[in-house]
Amino acid sequence: MAKRKKKRVKFHFSAPQAQRVCVCGDFNDWNTADLEMKLVSGGKFEIELDLEAGSHEYKYFVDGVWFNDPAAQQVPNVWGSENSVIRVE
Repeated sequence: MAKRKKKRVKFHFSAPQAQRVCVCGDFNDWNTADLEMKLVSGGKFEIELDLEAGSHEYKYFVDGVWFNDPAAQQVPNVWGSENSVIRVE
């Protein structure tokens, strides 16, 4: 079976008062600790990941609290809230 193609994707999140921001999603089994974002300036955090083509659901985990990406499409999840969606071509 052929490997699925991956593409480099940059995630951005603004959280000026945050100490720690992680991106979590179906691409890392919703692990709240392994994809910590770097503070780049003025409360803006970012991280670059190689993701397989297709749709991926994700959220930001900010100092222990879940946040959606305000710039992304949202879809319902099984907990009665929503997840953000990124589509990788």
